[in-house]
Amino acid sequence: MKIPPTTSFSLRYLAAPWLAAVLCCGITAAYGDSIYDANRLLRVTDTGDRFESMALQQTRDIIRTYSSIVSMSAEVALPLNLKRTIAACYAEAYAWDKFRPGIAQILVQVLNQKELLLLIDFYSSRSLPPKEIPAFKNVIAKADQIQRLSADYIYAHANSCVDRDAELIFSYLGSL
Repeated sequence: MKIPPTTSFSLRYLAAPWLAAVLCCGITAAYGDSIYDANRLLRVTDTGDRFESMALQQTRDIIRTYSSIVSMSAEVALPLNLKRTIAACYAEAYAWDKFRPGIAQILVQVLNQKELLLLIDFYSSRSLPPKEIPAFKNVIAKADQIQRLSADYIYAHANSCVDRDAELIFSYLGSL
C-alpha cells in the first residue's frame, strides 16, 4: 500500500521534533555523563582538598606578609581577631565549592569521555594497562592547557580581599 504524499509529509513533520528531542537528550545525557565523570575525577584526585590546602597556605603567607609590614613600619603586631577576619575573607573568596563547577566544565571542554575515564581509572588504581600508555601521554599533554584555563577561571571568578584587608589594617593602625 502506498502512503499518500500528504500523509508521508505529516509523519515526517511530526517525526522531526521527536528526532530532535531524542538527539538533544542524547547529547545532554552524554554531557551529563561527562560532567559527572569530571566531578568524579576531581574527587578521586582530591583536587578540592589540595586546592583548599594551597589556599590556606597562601592565606597564611599573606597574613604573615601583612604582619611583617605592619611590624616593621608601625612597630606593632596585628591582633589575632584582625588576622582571623582577614583569613575568613580568603576562606570565603577561595572556597573550593565556588570553583569546582567551573573546573569540571574546563575538564569536559579539554578532555573527552574516554580520557576522563582513563584518568579516573589511573588515579583510582594507580596503574595503567600498557595499551593505554599512548592515550595517557596524549592526556598528559593537555595538562598545561587545563592548568592555564583553570588559573584564568579562578582569577576571573575570585573576589579580592586586598582592598578590605588594607581598610581593616589602616583602621586598626588609626585606632592606636
